[in-house]
Amino acid sequence: MRLDKFLKVSRLIKRRTVANEACDNGRILANGRVVKASYDVKVGDKLEIAMGSRTIAVEVLEVAENVRKDDASGMYREI
Repeated sequence: MRLDKFLKVSRLIKRRTVANEACDNGRILANGRVVKASYDVKVGDKLEIAMGSRTIAVEVLEVAENVRKDDASGMYREI
């Protein structure tokens, strides 16, 4: 799954366009590397998301196309 779509489906970022812009501006790191929105997310990847003055570090636990709002937080674990 593309990184921008994963961020939207997991509800780490509310809109896919915002996720895409964050990737373009180098605010998203995957396994310590700056990645583009087209990066293929896999289980076990460690993502760092810098939004404003806050940085969120998560580990990908599950990759699914469609997830209910209640189950979205089960797709990742905060580090």
